[in-house]
Amino acid sequence: MAGHSKFKNIMHRKGAQDKKRAAQFSKLSREITVSAKMGMPDPDMNPRLRAAINAAKAQSMPKDNIQRAIDKASRGDGENYEEVRYEGYGPGGVAIIVEALTDNRNRTATNVRTAFAKNGGNLGASGAVSHGFERLGLIEYPGKAGDEEKVLEAAIEAGADDVESDMGANGLGDDENPGSHQIWVAIDSLHAVARELEKTLGEAEAVKLAWKPSLTTQVGEDDAATLLRLIDVLEEDDDVQTVWGNYDISDEVMEKLG
Repeated sequence: MAGHSKFKNIMHRKGAQDKKRAAQFSKLSREITVSAKMGMPDPDMNPRLRAAINAAKAQSMPKDNIQRAIDKASRGDGENYEEVRYEGYGPGGVAIIVEALTDNRNRTATNVRTAFAKNGGNLGASGAVSHGFERLGLIEYPGKAGDEEKVLEAAIEAGADDVESDMGANGLGDDENPGSHQIWVAIDSLHAVARELEKTLGEAEAVKLAWKPSLTTQVGEDDAATLLRLIDVLEEDDDVQTVWGNYDISDEVMEKLG
């Protein structure tokens, strides 16, 4: 078990993207519907659906929207989405994994390939970069859930494997960086650990499957701008659910990029 602070940009960039609420809700609804179709429509009996609902709640998605997405699956309405994963390299040799839910593989593949090609990257074959990542469960909490010591102790007690906290220079968070905690667990322990953590830290911001890089790639200023543009383009695609990468961009470079 390790607890440490660092600039958290391996998985995502806080505040770097102003996503449209409607588009965000659409992606969340899609995940809820697919999760409900793949298992029981009862979140207590379907861990993936429970995680999808928690993610929707964390983004203030209305309860009516969540229920409609579940009902759509129960009725068998709407498109049949399938899960697709793309792998490739971005600027600076950064490894990138793109996860999508699509009803048209050709459309999605074309969009993803174009995004890579126009933004300094290239799409690879299946398995091209995933060998450099570990598939794990990820539980995310905002900084206000507690300081690093409290979260670390709670994670140890709950049976987690690792904790990464970003609480700023003072270790307490502030208005500019309210802080966050990422708690890593084995996939088969994800929901059991999440339930234990909830007793101490409250409801998590997100409970999901994730790709954790074994090693990170430091990205300089020139490549960073293009890389962030590539990730933005990918995340803006309606079919793309998540984008993971092994990139590490320093605070200094992020400040220069504005």
